[in-house]
Amino acid sequence: MALSDADVQKQIKHMMAFIEQEASEKAEEIDARAEEEFNIEKGRLVQTQRLKIMEYYEKKEKQIEQHKKIQMSNLMNQARLKVLKARDDMISDLLNEARQRLAEIARDPARYQALMDGLVLQGFYQLLEPKVTIRCREQDVNLVQTAVQKNIPIYQAAVKNNITVQIDQNNFLPSGISGGIEIYNADRRIKVSNTLESRLDLIAQQMMPEIRVELFGANPNRKFMD
Repeated sequence: MALSDADVQKQIKHMMAFIEQEASEKAEEIDARAEEEFNIEKGRLVQTQRLKIMEYYEKKEKQIEQHKKIQMSNLMNQARLKVLKARDDMISDLLNEARQRLAEIARDPARYQALMDGLVLQGFYQLLEPKVTIRCREQDVNLVQTAVQKNIPIYQAAVKNNITVQIDQNNFLPSGISGGIEIYNADRRIKVSNTLESRLDLIAQQMMPEIRVELFGANPNRKFMD
């Protein structure tokens, strides 16, 4: 039995309604899936950016902390250098004062003669040469001659050898030094410096650890003592 036009139109409308319904449901499904994927992607991007921001600020914080440590280390080093310089300046001032006081020894004839005797005899023993030359200040020539005459027999008796001593009167030590002598072997290749300044420098070098302890106290970082 053939369908009438009205039935055909009805069937077409029914089919179109079904297709539209199916298309609508499919579109809603697609929209829902797209919304879900969008939310997932948005969450992923937000989390990624959050992690990047956290990493950025953690890195910045570490950089700031490192910078603070470097600054603190630099400040501590600068402070330590200033302390060391102040200590060195104090020791230099102390040694300069000691050098100035050396001149007082030469102003006491008896004391200076006794010192000159010791310096000359010590020079003999340090060189152990049969012939020596002594340099001194021009104003000390007589004192040195007296010390030489006194100590030649003492030295010769001790070492069982003779010694010839010459005082260099053409090349005196500077008059501005505090005193003492320089003594040479025959060809002047070996020198013993027994000026008061050189003796002070030697003593200061030998006693520097004790001087530092007396002035600044014991160093807590020093593990071994001489």
